[in-house]
Amino acid sequence: MIPMLLRVLGHRYAPPVRRTVALMTVTAVAEGLSYALLVPVLRALFGGTPQDAWPWLIAFGAAVAVYGMLRYVADLSGFRAGTTLLDGMYHRLGDHLARLPVGWYGAGRVGEVSVLAGRGVLEAMSVIAHLLGPLISASVTPLTIVAVMLAFNWQMGLAALAAAPAVAVIQVWTGRAMAAADVDRAARDHEATGRVIEYLQAQPVLRAGGRTGERFRLLDDSLSELRRASRRTTLSALPGVLGLTLTVQAMFTVLLVLGAYLALGGGIGAAEVLSILVLAARCADPLLSLAELGGRVRAARNELTRLEAVLNTEPLPEPAAPVRPAGHDLEFDSVTFRHGDRTVVGGLSISVPQGQRLAVVGPSGAGKTTLLQLLARFYDVDAGAVRVGGVDVRDISTEVLMDRIAIVFQDVYLFDGTLEENVRLGRPGATEAEVRAAATAARLDEVIERLPGGWAAHVGEGGALLSGGERQRVSIARALLKDAPIVLLDEVTSALDPVNEAAVHEGIDRLMAGRTVVMVAHRMRTVQRADRVAFLDAGRILEEGTHDELLRRGGRYAAFWEAGGAPSRPSPPPAGASSATR
Repeated sequence: MIPMLLRVLGHRYAPPVRRTVALMTVTAVAEGLSYALLVPVLRALFGGTPQDAWPWLIAFGAAVAVYGMLRYVADLSGFRAGTTLLDGMYHRLGDHLARLPVGWYGAGRVGEVSVLAGRGVLEAMSVIAHLLGPLISASVTPLTIVAVMLAFNWQMGLAALAAAPAVAVIQVWTGRAMAAADVDRAARDHEATGRVIEYLQAQPVLRAGGRTGERFRLLDDSLSELRRASRRTTLSALPGVLGLTLTVQAMFTVLLVLGAYLALGGGIGAAEVLSILVLAARCADPLLSLAELGGRVRAARNELTRLEAVLNTEPLPEPAAPVRPAGHDLEFDSVTFRHGDRTVVGGLSISVPQGQRLAVVGPSGAGKTTLLQLLARFYDVDAGAVRVGGVDVRDISTEVLMDRIAIVFQDVYLFDGTLEENVRLGRPGATEAEVRAAATAARLDEVIERLPGGWAAHVGEGGALLSGGERQRVSIARALLKDAPIVLLDEVTSALDPVNEAAVHEGIDRLMAGRTVVMVAHRMRTVQRADRVAFLDAGRILEEGTHDELLRRGGRYAAFWEAGGAPSRPSPPPAGASSATR
């Protein structure tokens, strides 16, 4: 367990973990040795001179005090080490997630990572703070007590020691028997969580259909599977719990019989037998707690395994010798990109001179959004090259590439903070005047004036307290504040009302001025702002030219617009597909 923990976190955290383990081990040994003093105490009390027990009682009290201090220091060390590891784990996981390709965040992945980053990390890191001390105490203290028994009477000590292999075998066997059940229960738990969220999100649809009183079959099925998985987990743990209980009881019975036999034969005194039985009884509690502790450790280990799997996912490689592009022209050179078994973009070549605007048009699933994501290097191409300023994006550092690109997507996500904090994400070091100017250019000032709190108004998680048009204005203000030379737009007005659409278009006009722009377009008004239009279908460019030229040709583009253009919003991808297929 500890080696895996250090492997996940990195060995720079090894010293505090080793110190904590050593301190907890010393504490467990001190606890066992303190109980050794019960033997002379009981021997004196049951002997002819009970007053001789006073010195041993004082020694026992002092030993218990020393153990108490050690326990305090060990627990404190465990909490501090646990806090350090938790902080380190969050930083490492956050840094790693920020470097993973966007394509990795497929369907269901965000929920999985959310659970892992919350409950999973806490459960895994709680090993040091909450589980390690009791686990070491449950293992080392009984062994210390057995060593004390050997020192006082080797026959009874050996009898107690014989139980150690049986306890170890039961623990290993229980762990192996429960491994599959634990994995299955975790999977069912994750599925049930997703179904609960789905049920809550589906409330408007269910109520609109008059189905508020009906049970949600998918949720019922997932909860039933979770209940069955929980039952299987409990049943698989039961043999181990019973086996451990029977082993401990058998050990105590053997010691009782052996002690009685030795006492009747005159080989040992009654006081010594009683003392050793008291020590044996003290062994029982920590040994019986191993079953519960083992289950909690296995759960933490499972979370560590999942964390390790995420951390072992390879991020997009950074160039060894990054090149800084000189210009802002864009080029797709025979680009091929596959998502799973599907070729999303196949052999595509197109260029956008610096300062010009390219509109990408086509049916849903044509790969339009994928072109924007390849430009921003959310993915790496499978063949060909994507270039910015004549330099392959794979040869540009992520920081430099992102500094040159402003992205306004169709679905805007805002962080749970104030309007000003969300706008400042575009350029945190901007002056107050620059932030206000960007807001005015995006016509966000109209929103600010009517919201209680103005700039200090909170937008809610994901921007839930704002309308879609208001969120888009924040996104455009953010992009204007960033002042990047390249702008990527993914049909930002497809679902807006006329008033918000007009405001957003005005902000987009200011954003595009003097910049190199690639925009996914479905609306005629958006396309007419472009210098060139590319009609994309099945990942290939079928036609290219100006809007008027393509209409005069009477080809696919003209038929597309005569038929009413693309839908206002692309259809949702099939289950398991990511946005890369749009």
